[in-house]
Amino acid sequence: MLTPASILITTVLLSLAMVLVLGSLLRAEMAGVREWFTSNLAVIGGLLLLGLRGLVPDFFSIVAANLVLALSTACYYAGCARFLGRPPHWLRLAAGIGALALALTIWLYIDDNIPLRVLATTTYTGIVCVAVAVLLLRHRPSTRRRYNYWFAAALALIFALCQVARGIHFIMLPLPSDPLIFHSTWNMALLIVGAVIMPAMTMVAVMMIHDAMLAAAEDAANHDHMTGALSRKRLETLAREQIANAVKAGRPLSLLIIDLDHFKHINDNHGHAGGDTVLREFVRMTRASLRDSDALGRMGGEEFAVLLPDTDTAGALRIAERLREQTKMQLVIGAFGECRYSISAGVASWRTGETFDRLSMRADRALYTAKSAGRNRVLPDDVQAVDQAMPATV
Repeated sequence: MLTPASILITTVLLSLAMVLVLGSLLRAEMAGVREWFTSNLAVIGGLLLLGLRGLVPDFFSIVAANLVLALSTACYYAGCARFLGRPPHWLRLAAGIGALALALTIWLYIDDNIPLRVLATTTYTGIVCVAVAVLLLRHRPSTRRRYNYWFAAALALIFALCQVARGIHFIMLPLPSDPLIFHSTWNMALLIVGAVIMPAMTMVAVMMIHDAMLAAAEDAANHDHMTGALSRKRLETLAREQIANAVKAGRPLSLLIIDLDHFKHINDNHGHAGGDTVLREFVRMTRASLRDSDALGRMGGEEFAVLLPDTDTAGALRIAERLREQTKMQLVIGAFGECRYSISAGVASWRTGETFDRLSMRADRALYTAKSAGRNRVLPDDVQAVDQAMPATV
């Protein structure tokens, strides 16, 4: 037969398992993990204190035990807040715990009233759980899987409802303040739900951590670590997707291949740190000039590619020429000193039935022609479109 003691032991074991799981994730140094880890430690500590009822002074088994459990809930909220990049509001959480400590002290030493003590603890826990649900639903990262956050929010709301129901149940009991009321059927049922929910919420937190780590790994694989531009592999994947879209919609697609002129001289004169800074500033400036639908990738070294959906040759030439003019005016300043630089670019527009490799080859050929012609200029691959290019100023 289930008893409060057996439920307590089961919850301690479940929380201990969560502590071990979260402990293995501490080295990841992800925001929120330490707070979730502390939350489960607090659950274990609070439940152990509750289990010592009758063996230690009531202050420790009632007041301290419930305050430690309240701290556990507060730490869980703080972990969610930090994980989502939001303020944990420790002062508000601490104020609530302070009010709970006052209520527990009054209804233990001044007016020994078990129902009111239970109502106080369940009210605090319920409020924090609702706050957790709201936090998860309002501030879920748009790029993350929705399931994990909705699941965690639902569990938090279920936990809050169970706490409210338990508080109401105790207040409505006609029995006097007697510890035996903890063995009532309703209280046992609510205790069982509570025992399952907290470890389950922690498991969902682990799911959110796992999702975030996968997203970080995917982001690292899809972006150049130094400049933040898309990796070559990711750009090629996007290009094939855009070609498929162009086939379906019958809309144009263009590609720019851009090379920073005399980049070896920049490295020789300003050092590799200066060259890296120039690359990063070029990417920052280019991103600011492109549309959200455009894609900028680093092909290698000082060579970049810009994918321009819904853009024909004339439009691509205008964009490339604007980038060339902006680059020519850009002054890069750093510990290495000051540096001005220029770019050359080749433009090619997709042709029906053409692969990305072929499109890239044509744009690269136009770039080679621009560099051979003196650099600091933009040229199209299609010789018939040369007249559409604006004259470059060397």
